[in-house]
Amino acid sequence: MKNALAMSVAVVSLALFGGSAHADEIGFLKSLQGSWSGKGTVKVRTNSRAMNVACNFKSNTTANSLSLNGRCKSLAVFSRAISADLTSNGSAYSGSYVGAGTGTANLGGRRKGDAINLGITWAKPVNGDRRAQMTIEKIGDLGMRLTTVDKDPKTGKAVVTSQINLRRN
Repeated sequence: MKNALAMSVAVVSLALFGGSAHADEIGFLKSLQGSWSGKGTVKVRTNSRAMNVACNFKSNTTANSLSLNGRCKSLAVFSRAISADLTSNGSAYSGSYVGAGTGTANLGGRRKGDAINLGITWAKPVNGDRRAQMTIEKIGDLGMRLTTVDKDPKTGKAVVTSQINLRRN
């Protein structure tokens, strides 16, 4: 009888809190829907100079997915299509990223607060290895920041390789 009662409490708790967590994720994803534009900096490698870029993105969302598609440009020196496709399972996210010029990278991580923190596994080595970090962060009601951080192979220090601050159009 105790086991049956404990199991019933566990099932009810999971239904109540699991549903709430899913509803939170739906609301968070929906808040990222729309057209975005902004500026930032991009480094092709950890030891290269940062280039100023202007970017435009379109974000589509569903109850459990986020798709970001855009382009960043820098005075005819740099122009690159960038995309990220993520699927959520509660606060856990997985998916793919294209934008580093090495092929499709794998993404995986979790949302904490207003930020989705993701590990990147590049298709080919970038800056000496295949690992980096990406954060997609909601900033207030009208802002979003996309940041990538990689490790400098010579110093081992974390280097921000891109930071793009976007505003909803």
